[in-house]
Amino acid sequence: MRKVTPEQVARKREEIINACEQLYQTMSFREITLKEIGNITSFSRPTIYNYFETKEEIFLALFQREYDRWNNDLTAILEGNGELTKAELSDKIAASLDGRTQLLKLLSMNNYDMEANSRQELLTTFKQSYGRSMHLMCMLLEKFCPDMSVAEIQDFIYTFYPFMFGIYPYTAVTEKQKIAMKKAGINYVYQTVYELTYSCLIRLLSE
Repeated sequence: MRKVTPEQVARKREEIINACEQLYQTMSFREITLKEIGNITSFSRPTIYNYFETKEEIFLALFQREYDRWNNDLTAILEGNGELTKAELSDKIAASLDGRTQLLKLLSMNNYDMEANSRQELLTTFKQSYGRSMHLMCMLLEKFCPDMSVAEIQDFIYTFYPFMFGIYPYTAVTEKQKIAMKKAGINYVYQTVYELTYSCLIRLLSE
């Protein structure tokens, strides 16, 4: 039997993740199955089990890739700027999330079930990307907000990261939801990802 190289394994995994990403554009997490994912890959559903044991593991890998992409954005802010005011830093972080709709959508899901149904080694790899984003955010605050103490930076992290879980539901509002809000008599002001995020950041950094 021909030995499969790490590069081939990586390509197969990437193809599966890409298929999941494609389906997630028009289908919900609940609707997507391993059969659906297998239908748009170059190999059968049973072959998927050689790379991922559950649907949740595939979504976790997609989630990790989205964090890695955002980490690249945060690194670019960190390394590409000498000085930034708090307003400028808020602008750049908000803009970075404005381009990461899929990350925000995944954040709004039931992460507990996704993590509970993934193997320990895959969860650990995901947490490394997640932790990297927190580390980069701390580095941004240390560099551009030198007046913030260690405790204030920690408070920022534990306020802003939970806040991110709610960005997508508050900004990606369907027509059905708008009608329901109107009929319920709720005069809700709809905001973009950038507007909602910038508003939160500027308040947190100005306190």
